[in-house]
Amino acid sequence: MTTIREVMTRGVEVIAPEASLQSAAQLMDELNVGALPVCEGMELVGMITDRDITVRATAAGMAPADHIVREVMTEQTRWCTEEQSTEEVMKQMGDVQIRRLPVLNAEHEVIGIVSLGDLATRQSEHVDEVLRDVSWPSEPDRPDTNTASH
Repeated sequence: MTTIREVMTRGVEVIAPEASLQSAAQLMDELNVGALPVCEGMELVGMITDRDITVRATAAGMAPADHIVREVMTEQTRWCTEEQSTEEVMKQMGDVQIRRLPVLNAEHEVIGIVSLGDLATRQSEHVDEVLRDVSWPSEPDRPDTNTASH
């Protein structure tokens, strides 16, 4: 049984919830990543993605230099532990359609991140099923206000 410890990316950078959206975007650009765990001290409080910055902030007219991560981050973030099996984590990722999970140690500190890319390159079994589940079209997370009712 392969564990997350064997496939995860270590040394993940985190960002504070009070950091500006511009700082988050700049850090993502420097690291060439699309998501950052959001931590208060060592505690995981959310995740912010490049999509959050674009769709939740910029599309809503929020200036990245004037707004903070906490305003658009995803709270109550799913996570996994380094001891979990890759099969268990891949099922979780497929069930909730997410492409990456922060990895926490026994003290609940962020010690890494596991992505579909990590699983595809280091654990090839069943990744195609997870990719299909994660990529399946999902419903919008808010009602479409542009359609007229009849």
